[in-house]
Amino acid sequence: MISKKTKYAINALVHLAKRKDEGPILISEIATQENIPQKFLEAILLDLKKAAILASKKGKGGGYYLLKEPSEVNLAEVMRLFDGPIALLPCVSYLYYERCEECKDEETCGQRDVFLEVRNNTVELLKKATLTEIIRREEILHKRRK
Repeated sequence: MISKKTKYAINALVHLAKRKDEGPILISEIATQENIPQKFLEAILLDLKKAAILASKKGKGGGYYLLKEPSEVNLAEVMRLFDGPIALLPCVSYLYYERCEECKDEETCGQRDVFLEVRNNTVELLKKATLTEIIRREEILHKRRK
């Protein structure tokens, strides 16, 4: 399960992606519209800024805005930023690899092979899940409800 921090980050990013052409958006506005505690959101947006996904502008007309195109921001990147490895076992993690303590032979480990496949498929899906894709799916789902 993803953390609340990751979920809030995704919600804020989608919000900013939808309003990409409007310029910087105030934290208070994002917090209110996305129902995210403002202090928590401030820390999240700062992390996204440090990761070069967002930028900010101070003063009048200030706020946060996407530094990347919505099609360039994917869920794998956001999840790794806030929750760490996507892999279910440390020995199949791409960025956070660790050998399993009890492992006799990684090359012939059936569990490792299964979880490597799970990790690879999961990462592939998460990389395809860009902000653009999330917005596209929301639009399709809204049309179905009407």
